[in-house]
Amino acid sequence: MDRRQVLAYRIAEHGLHRSARDVADLAVVRAGLQDSMRDTALLALAARLDGPASPADDERLVLAWTLRGAPHYHLRPDLPEAIRALVPLDDADALARMLWQRKEMAATGLAATEVVFTAAAALRKVVTKPMTKGAVSTAVTKALPPSFSRWCRGCQATHIQEQLMRIATPHAGVRLVAGASPATLAPLEGRGRLRKTPDPAAATAVIERYLRLNGPASPGEAAEFAGTARAVVDRTWPADLVPVDVEGKTRYLPADRLPALENPPEPDLVRLLPPLDPFIQARDKALLVPDPARRKEVWKMLGNPGVLLADGDVAGTWRTKGSGAKLTFTLTAFDPLRPAVREEAEAEAARVAAARGFEKHAVTWAG
Repeated sequence: MDRRQVLAYRIAEHGLHRSARDVADLAVVRAGLQDSMRDTALLALAARLDGPASPADDERLVLAWTLRGAPHYHLRPDLPEAIRALVPLDDADALARMLWQRKEMAATGLAATEVVFTAAAALRKVVTKPMTKGAVSTAVTKALPPSFSRWCRGCQATHIQEQLMRIATPHAGVRLVAGASPATLAPLEGRGRLRKTPDPAAATAVIERYLRLNGPASPGEAAEFAGTARAVVDRTWPADLVPVDVEGKTRYLPADRLPALENPPEPDLVRLLPPLDPFIQARDKALLVPDPARRKEVWKMLGNPGVLLADGDVAGTWRTKGSGAKLTFTLTAFDPLRPAVREEAEAEAARVAAARGFEKHAVTWAG
């Protein structure tokens, strides 16, 4: 398979043809839809559904820190399995999920799983009603050993390690209040007891969903998406997969998706995808954007732009600036675009502006 055929398959799996009628029909929602302060989830849905869809107002969805400790919307019936998938298989798994704060967890001198579950138990006791993140952090920091915390220059306070709080919160039966500012936590309705027993089947389901959406893919890419170590994914690797040669590299796909990969629909569409959109969450960035200079424009250390998707490829980037009731777009094309593509991109900009509640918008092309 060449990259364009793989991208055509992914575009269809991600629902970017707008064939789904409802949020619950989208595979990206069933897999967990990441959100951010820049309306990622809202705009991801706007790119996939014909009508308006506000995840913060949809009672079927619940927001929680799940994959990689990032905020994700899940369908309520799907959340229990998503949380079971996060129960560490062992200390190596728990340590890997701390991501950039692994050294801090190791410095506690305790087993990584003990650190996670101790923090979860404390959070469960603290969060019995809606509370701001700051109030929760203050209370739980007092209840935990000093080694679980650090001095935060930005907050000018000592508080629990950020990633530890995020990965422990779902085990505590705690969710995020959608649309709340500042960030607010609340107990999950009907939360049961703290679960410490791993569920390898649930962990396998997370990997399989990734392969369905962003396959063919490698175990290492799936591990990076799940926020754990490659060795952990090797132990929870799905069984019914087929190897696929993607431009000389062996990748894997669920066997029942092979016909869809072999004959994907034509990706003759134009979409404005927000930063952190599920489509650009695929970990094989060199396949998505082969040119290194362009990859640096799409994935930055801070402040990623949105992505212009056109004719089955990443064709450029976009940014916005709001002023009063007007939202101004700056679209940058990597290569010259046909007039029809530009017109469609401008129509998508109008959709984005409406989804975000702006009465007016303007589009400027930088390339």
